[in-house]
Amino acid sequence: MKKLLILGAGTAGTMMANKMRNNLDRDEWQITIVDQFKTHYYQPGFLFIPFGMYTKSDVVKPKSDFFPTGVKVIYSKIDKIQPEESSVLLDDGVVLKYDYLIVATGCKTAPEEVEGLKDKLWYKDIFDFYTIEGALKLAEHFKTWKGGDLVLNVSELPYKCPVAPLEFVFFADAFFTERGLRDKVNITYVTPMSGAFTKPRAAKALGDLLEEKNIKLISDFTIMQVDNDEKKIVDYGGQEVKFDCLVSIPPNLGDALIERSGMGDDMNFVPTDKHTLRSEKYENIFVIGDAANLPTSKAGSVAHFAAEILEENMMCAIEGRPFTASFDGHANCYIETGYGKGTLIDFNYDTEPLPGSFPFPGVGPFGLLKVSRMNHYGKVLFRWIYWHILLKGKEMPIDSEMQMAGKKL
Repeated sequence: MKKLLILGAGTAGTMMANKMRNNLDRDEWQITIVDQFKTHYYQPGFLFIPFGMYTKSDVVKPKSDFFPTGVKVIYSKIDKIQPEESSVLLDDGVVLKYDYLIVATGCKTAPEEVEGLKDKLWYKDIFDFYTIEGALKLAEHFKTWKGGDLVLNVSELPYKCPVAPLEFVFFADAFFTERGLRDKVNITYVTPMSGAFTKPRAAKALGDLLEEKNIKLISDFTIMQVDNDEKKIVDYGGQEVKFDCLVSIPPNLGDALIERSGMGDDMNFVPTDKHTLRSEKYENIFVIGDAANLPTSKAGSVAHFAAEILEENMMCAIEGRPFTASFDGHANCYIETGYGKGTLIDFNYDTEPLPGSFPFPGVGPFGLLKVSRMNHYGKVLFRWIYWHILLKGKEMPIDSEMQMAGKKL
């Protein structure tokens, strides 16, 4: 029996288990998925927790709820991949052989990479919200916080969900306004980028929103250290930003098993062909989601669109055909702007976010680079779609390839 092995049962790995189970003959193929954790987190929901909009129960479900019948599930830590032998070594010494391997091991926050970040003020006056623990701790902190300098700092690129830090400060503006504290809270957005976002038009639109909401933007700030005694962050040029409450987006790194396997770049991301999604070095290894070094956003929408491409190319590889699908780096992100409104961006490797309507030209119902209630509803609806459609590998009425119809050049 031939073997397809999937490492990682997060968003990308779970989608691929469902898609490939529907494609491969059960009498000929054994599909195995490996992950050390049994709990699945809806990570976009972490953003809502500090502001009391979601609780832990809204973002947590058992991973077993989403695996298709007939897929073998192994809950175990993974020691390393042995690509030359087409095998994976688990932590307990068990060796799993494969004919094809899908690496979907994601990425993780690494606050220890910034000097002083995870020090005596960690989860006291310094928080993250990219982990369930950090989001819950920050929610508790905000319940009694009386105001001061609220600083959000993006440590470095790349990081998961590039728009989430912006959403956080937009939510913070609305949250403290509604509590009558906004005049006591100075919000500052500190980023290593030259603007609010990497793409020019989106950077301009989102930068204007920051200014409109009286949120200070400090760009080109590459953090060197966090001074816990003076409560300030310092960049390599000597620039300092004081804080009373620091919300950090720590460095994001690929899984350490990638480093142990000798398969990653200097941030433990796997070098991957950006169009075929096959490993640049190994013909029977494919990579999807945050584990890949693709030049696009590390976001759930990217994994969703890439999964459709990978499904087709996996079948081409298995059947000995040339690849027929090509990933264009499509990303689609709803951005909460506070007060029950949001905006939306849609882009790929070559095309920056443009204004227009989505997904239907002239009809929408969602507006690109436009703040509206409908875009907020799109974000809220996505949680149901995620649990019931996306994770289970079902088809969505949105093309995996970015469409120019409805966009205004």
